[in-house]
Amino acid sequence: MSSITPSAQTPPAATPPTSPPRARSGARPGPIIMLILGTVLGLVGAGMLSGGTALAIATAAQGNDGYFTTQTETFTVDSSAITSPNFDVGRDFGVPTGVGFDIATLRLQASTVDSDQDVFIGIAPRADVDAYLADVHHSELREVQTSPFRVDYLDVPGTETAAAPTLQAFWTESATGAGTQEIVWKPAAGDWSVVVMNSDGSPGVAVNLSAGVHTDLLGPIAVGLLVGGGILFLIGVLLVVAGAIGLGRQLTPKPHVPGDAGVVPQPPAFGRVDATGPITPPLAAASPASVLIAGGPVKPVYPAVLTGHLDPVLSRGLWLIKWLLAIPHFVLLACLWFAFLVTTVVAAFAILFTGRYPRAIFHFNVGVLRWSWRVSFYAYSALGTDRYPPFTLARTDYPADFDVEYPEHLSHGLVLVKSWLLAIPHLVLLTVLVGGMSTWAYPWRGDGGTGVGGTDGVSLLGVLVVVAGVILLFTGRYQRPLFEFIMGVNRWVFRVVTYTALMRDEYPPFRLDQGATEPVPGKAGPDQA
Repeated sequence: MSSITPSAQTPPAATPPTSPPRARSGARPGPIIMLILGTVLGLVGAGMLSGGTALAIATAAQGNDGYFTTQTETFTVDSSAITSPNFDVGRDFGVPTGVGFDIATLRLQASTVDSDQDVFIGIAPRADVDAYLADVHHSELREVQTSPFRVDYLDVPGTETAAAPTLQAFWTESATGAGTQEIVWKPAAGDWSVVVMNSDGSPGVAVNLSAGVHTDLLGPIAVGLLVGGGILFLIGVLLVVAGAIGLGRQLTPKPHVPGDAGVVPQPPAFGRVDATGPITPPLAAASPASVLIAGGPVKPVYPAVLTGHLDPVLSRGLWLIKWLLAIPHFVLLACLWFAFLVTTVVAAFAILFTGRYPRAIFHFNVGVLRWSWRVSFYAYSALGTDRYPPFTLARTDYPADFDVEYPEHLSHGLVLVKSWLLAIPHLVLLTVLVGGMSTWAYPWRGDGGTGVGGTDGVSLLGVLVVVAGVILLFTGRYQRPLFEFIMGVNRWVFRVVTYTALMRDEYPPFRLDQGATEPVPGKAGPDQA
């Protein structure tokens, strides 16, 4: 009887623990590439459209006789002739002789100041003119200024008397006689010179001269620029809108699903992120969570919420070069603001016909404003932090933040008048406060963004920021009342920008809400940072 030995049980293979899916971090490159490429194409297309428009206007501006004509001016010399500087046509460009620049026609008109004297005007190869005037006292034009009119000549001495120009056979085009004389010449390749003399070659030339040029090339160039620029601009706009929508979708807040490791909870608006602890809004006593846009029973004074928290310790002199350090941001913001303008126009049409602001575009535009506020808070409109701004449209733990509550419905008709007519009272006041909206929106234009010394003149905000910087430089302290007032001015600016950018229908209040955080409705006085 055989015995059966039970075989040893083989333990099942250990299964590696399933790791939760990792959350995707950072923006996808596709929308960013489309936004950058679209901005470049859009700006190039806009430049071509501007150039084409200017050429079309110039073409239409050719007078009734078809020429661009200069004003008639008086030229007077004691010598026997006035000659033009040497000008080469076609030689430097390899244009064959006889072809030259026949795309243009030159017209020269001359008349003598003394009605008893006949005038001669002619054009000829430079070598023939040099041989004709060899050892003859004459004057060569060097420079002509139009405002005020002034002529510089190169005096060429000589002892010989000039022979009558009318007896010479080398002139390509010439005219002589009393009254106004005119030559019309189609440029050809070669070295040429224009000569103006008395018809008998006597010294003492006093003539009235004007020049005109006609070309049929401007029209085709204008059409080409307009068509090519329009195509590039359209492609650029489409790419910008597509990129903005892609980035806006990544910025759209997503609700957190418990147990879903792939969804990252969105920080509440203006909350300070602590990497070792939960996300909490700063200064809960002064600005409770219910005031934040993240939701709550208490709504903010205006649905555009701006905050900025002053660093407890600031460098004394760093503010002097912050504008220089922020140049990479200024370059990127120039592209983002182009996209902002394009997407705002797209949103305007969407609101006009649907009453809704496209959600992805809305969050993108809010991100542009948020980025702009962080840079301005750092570099030029508050100087409230030494922490370098992040390169992102999303909310971060940066001490300056901005957000706008998304409107579920907007007026169809207000979109036509909000940005200019209804906003006029605010724009007038902001011109005094910040020196014009372009001062705030385009800090990279060269005046540091403070409005001092720029085209908008001196602004109150610019003066206050400079005063705060000087006090910081010498005392090492930022005066808190001054900071709170500066924050109030910036808060007013962003509320008006939100309204004029069609993001909200609520009219901005005429009030200077000071402090680091938004005021709680019903509470007087600025928030304490």
